[in-house]
Amino acid sequence: MPGQCPRCQKAVYFAEEKIVLGRPYHKMCIKCAKCNKLLDSSTFTEHDEEMYCKSCYGRLFGPKGYGYGVGAGVLSMDDGTKYQNGPPKSNIPATMEAYVAPLKQAAPTTKPVRPKWGAKQVFMAERKMAAGGAWHKACFNCRECHKCLDSHSIREREQDIYCNPCYGKNFGPKGYWGWSSAKVS
Repeated sequence: MPGQCPRCQKAVYFAEEKIVLGRPYHKMCIKCAKCNKLLDSSTFTEHDEEMYCKSCYGRLFGPKGYGYGVGAGVLSMDDGTKYQNGPPKSNIPATMEAYVAPLKQAAPTTKPVRPKWGAKQVFMAERKMAAGGAWHKACFNCRECHKCLDSHSIREREQDIYCNPCYGKNFGPKGYWGWSSAKVS
C-alpha cells in the first residue's frame, strides 16, 4: 500500500518515494517551506518537521542582530513578504539615471589559431599558450626528451619549449653539471 505525501497529500508509490524525516515524499515535493526551492541532502534543514533551505532557515530561525547577516555585515530589510513590482519610489527622474553602455563585441578573428608546427587548428578547450604560440595539449612536450610539460616544468627558448633538465643541459652554464663530477660539454 502506498504512503501519503505530507506536502501534496497524494499517494507516493515505491518507485518515486524519497524518505525525509521518516515520512515518504515525492521527489518534487521536497521543497523549502518558505521559498519553494528544491532541496537535497546538502541543502536541507528542518524545524518543527518542516523543510527549509539553509538560507531561509538562517533568516527565520538563526540568531538576529548586528553581525549575523549573510556575507560581510549585511543589514537585511526582509519583512517576510515577497517583492512586488510597482511604481518607482525614487525621486530621480528616469532621464537622470545612469546609463550603462552595452559591452562591445570582440571582432572575430579571420585567421584561426594554429600551433607552432602548423598541423591542425588549436581549439580553445585544448589550447596551451607558451613560447609565443598556441599548442595542443598532446603537443605540449619538451622538444628534446618529449616529456609532458606543465606550468611548473616549462622553459622557453627561441619559440621552443623544454623541460627544466633539457633546458639546463642545452642552454645552462657549461662545465660541471649537477652533483656529479662529470663534465657536460
